Amino acid sequence: MRGAGRRPTNSVAPDWRHPPPTPTATKANDPRQFIATGGRDSDASFASSRPSSVGVNPRSAAIPISDRSYQLNAIRTINAYLSSHSLPFTLKPPLPSAKDITETLKFILSRFGLNPSESQKLDDDLQTLLKSLNCPVKVNKSALRAPGTPHSWPSLLAAIHWLVQLGKFDDHRLSTRAQQLASENKVFRYTVENYSHYIRGEDKEADDLDSQFMLELEQEKARLVADVNASEENLKAQEAKLEALKNGPSEREVLENEKSALEEDVKKFHSIIEQLQGRITTVERSLEEQVKGLETKVAEKESIYAENEELKKKVEEQGINPRDADRMKRELHALERDIADIENQRIEWEEKGWDLDSAIGNMYKKLEELMIECNQSIRRLKIGNEFQYNLNAQGSSEAEVLGIDYKTTLKPMLASFEDEMKKSSMMKMEELITLQQQSVEKASKIESKRNRLTTLQAHIDNVSVASILLPYIFFLQLWSTSVSFPLVRMCVSLRS
Repeated sequence: MRGAGRRPTNSVAPDWRHPPPTPTATKANDPRQFIATGGRDSDASFASSRPSSVGVNPRSAAIPISDRSYQLNAIRTINAYLSSHSLPFTLKPPLPSAKDITETLKFILSRFGLNPSESQKLDDDLQTLLKSLNCPVKVNKSALRAPGTPHSWPSLLAAIHWLVQLGKFDDHRLSTRAQQLASENKVFRYTVENYSHYIRGEDKEADDLDSQFMLELEQEKARLVADVNASEENLKAQEAKLEALKNGPSEREVLENEKSALEEDVKKFHSIIEQLQGRITTVERSLEEQVKGLETKVAEKESIYAENEELKKKVEEQGINPRDADRMKRELHALERDIADIENQRIEWEEKGWDLDSAIGNMYKKLEELMIECNQSIRRLKIGNEFQYNLNAQGSSEAEVLGIDYKTTLKPMLASFEDEMKKSSMMKMEELITLQQQSVEKASKIESKRNRLTTLQAHIDNVSVASILLPYIFFLQLWSTSVSFPLVRMCVSLRS
C-alpha cells in the first residue's frame, strides 16, 4: 500500500537523512555526545558517505583501557547486555576466545543495522561504524585478526563497551518513546472513534464513548491524585525522619554511648569474676580442709577397723566357759547402762547447749544495743582515729567478737582522755576557787557600801525631818513673842 511508509525496526542506527548541525565544542562528560538524534528510527545502512555529526569527542579521551578494574567492569556490562537479549555466549575474563568476541561483534553490529557475514566485511563494517560515530577508542584492523591476544584485546574491549553503552541508551529511548506513543494512541483512538460516531450520526454511541472515556480519565486522575498523596505522605515521613536524624544523637554518639555502657558492663563482669575467683579460692581452701579432715577420719576408721579385727581374732582364739559368758553378760549390761547414762548426759548437754545458744543470742542482741550506744558515746567524745565496735558472731575471743582490742586500742585512749578530763577539772576547780574568793571580796565590798548607803539614808531622813519641823518651830517662836494674835493666826492659816 502506497503512502503507508516503512515500519521502524529495532535498529539503533540513527536517521542519516536529516542530520543535526555539527556541534562546535562538546564537553567530555556531556551525556548527549553519544545520542543519535534524528527524525525517526530506520534501518539505513552506514554505507552513506556522509559522516556522523554527533558524539564529537577527542580521541585522546582518558579511558583507562589497560586498567584491570575497568576491563572487569566493562566485561560485566557487556555480559549483562548479552544476557538481556538471551544470547548463548558471553565474554569470559581475562582473555575471551576469538569465537565469542566475533559473535559479540556481529550481534552489536546487527543492533546498529549491519549484518556482516564474512570476517573481512566484519572488519570493514566495524571500522566504518566506529569512524562514523566518532568513537574515542582507536582500533586497528589487525586487532580483529587475533582479537583474544593481550595487546589487541584492551582497545577492542573498550570499543565494544562504548558501543554497548550506545545500544543500551537507544533501547531505553525506544522503550520510553513506545510508552509515549501508546499513551498518545489512546487519545487518538478515542478521537477517531468519537468523530466516526459523529459523522454517522450515532449520538448515543458518541455519548457512551464520551462517558466511558471521562470515567477512564477520572479513574486515571484519582490514581494520579492517590499517587501524589502517597508521595506527599512519603515526603512528610522522610522529612520527619530527616528532622529526627538532625535533632537526635548522631550514630557516633550512639555508638560511643553503647561503647561506654559495654565498658561499664565489662568492668562489672571483671569485678564479678574477681569476686568469684576470691570465693573459689576460699571454697578451695575449705575443700582442702574438709579433705584433710576426711583423710583423718578415714585413717581413724581404718585404725578402729584394725583394732576390731584384732579383738575378733583374740575372741576367737580364747575359749569361752559359762563363767566367762556370765561375766561377759554382766559387763555387757554394765556397758549398756553406761551407754544409756552417757546418752542421757549427751541429751542433757545438748539441751544445755541449746539453752546456751538462746542465751548467747539474747546476749548478742544486748551487745548490739550496747555497741550502738558505745559507738554513739565514742563519736560524742571525739576520741579520734574513728574507733568503732563491729560485732563478729564468729569470733572466738573478746577482741574478735567486739571487732577491736579494747585493752590495746580503746583503753589507752580512754585513759589519756581521763587524764585530760582530770587536768581540765583541776584547772576549772582552781578557777572556781579564785572566782569564789573574788566573789567573797566583792560581797564584802557590796556589804560595806550597803551600810554606807544606810547611814547616808538615815542622815538624809534626819535632814528632811528637820527641814519639815523648822517652820513649825519658827512659828512657835513667833507665838511666844509679842506679835499680835491675829497676825499669828493669819500666818498659821497661810502655812496650813
